[in-house]
Amino acid sequence: MLMQQLNARKIPAVQPAIDHTQSLHVAIISDGNGRWATSRGLPRSAGHRAGAEAARRVIEAAPRLGIHTLTLFALSSANWKRPAAEVNAILRLLHEYLFAETTHCIDEGVRLSIIGRRDRLPATLRQAIADSEAATACGTRMHLRLAVDYSAREAIYHAACRFYKVTELSPESFSNVLAEVLRGGSTEVDLLIRTGGEQRLSDFLLWECAFAELVFTQKRWPDFAAADLEAAVLEFGKRERTRGALPDAIAG
Repeated sequence: MLMQQLNARKIPAVQPAIDHTQSLHVAIISDGNGRWATSRGLPRSAGHRAGAEAARRVIEAAPRLGIHTLTLFALSSANWKRPAAEVNAILRLLHEYLFAETTHCIDEGVRLSIIGRRDRLPATLRQAIADSEAATACGTRMHLRLAVDYSAREAIYHAACRFYKVTELSPESFSNVLAEVLRGGSTEVDLLIRTGGEQRLSDFLLWECAFAELVFTQKRWPDFAAADLEAAVLEFGKRERTRGALPDAIAG
């Protein structure tokens, strides 16, 4: 259905990537939707819908901030423990997002990928994911990755199960196997942002975040704006990333 709608429309050529002074992979744990809604006397599903609007704002702002890869945590594998109605509401929102935003991603040169398990998702959603990924595959301006039914430990475990077949044993080759497991690739994270006031990784991109800079904010995800993303990127720019070595001022 999605592919038929896209094929019926004249799709413009994807514009070349913007030339930035920096090319960042930013990952966001978009936490606080339910608490945002509850504090306003709304059902939790309203918080998730408001969170989807926040995601649109952030995705639109990201390329001009030098973000070449943006990974958003949409649904953790641990979230299946939540009430079925809430999980189903999140999945419906994702389906709606794919139908509404795939064309926009094509116009903006954004490649869309879903990382995480797919076997537990509804068949119609799996097809929508495949259609969106195929339709946006040529996007070069930014790679948008949505983590759905995702667990970093599970991904690492499955990569390790495949790794014994690899002839070249190195961290780089393991990353390549992990990328195959994730489908949407595996690239090192430069900046990890978590909204909602909590300060933990919650089983998100554990391998990729080995040397990531971490920024935590009290703002709940529906209140997170483009200005907040820009502030986090500016904060990142002030930090000296030593990766275990001495800072330049001392080493020199």
